[in-house]
Amino acid sequence: MRRSYLGEFEEVVLLTVAVLAEGAYGVAITDELDRQTGRAVSISAVHAALHRLEEKGMLKSHLGEATAERGGRRKRLFSVTMLGSRTLHDIRAVREQLWGSISPQGLPAVSL
Repeated sequence: MRRSYLGEFEEVVLLTVAVLAEGAYGVAITDELDRQTGRAVSISAVHAALHRLEEKGMLKSHLGEATAERGGRRKRLFSVTMLGSRTLHDIRAVREQLWGSISPQGLPAVSL
C-alpha cells in the first residue's frame, strides 16, 4: 500500500474530526480548530483540507438530516476511516519516538 503523508494542517483537521466524532462538519471543525489551536482558519481552507483527506481515503462523509437552523439545508458530516486512524497512530508513534530521542541538552528550556 502506498503511504500517504499529511501536512500539519491536514493532520490537525483529521485530529479535529476525531475529536468531534458524530458532530464533525465544516463550521464545527473550524470553530474547534480555533478553540484548540488559538489560530483562526477560514472555512474554505478547512473544506479544502476535508476534500483532500476524503480523496486520500482518510475521511468519509455523508449528508445529515435537514435542520431548521440551517434553513432546511443538510450538513455534510465527516468521520475518520481506518486508514485515517492508522495514519494518525503512525504519526503519533513517530513523534513520540523523536521526542523520546531528544537528550536533555537537545532543546533549550522554554517557559510556557
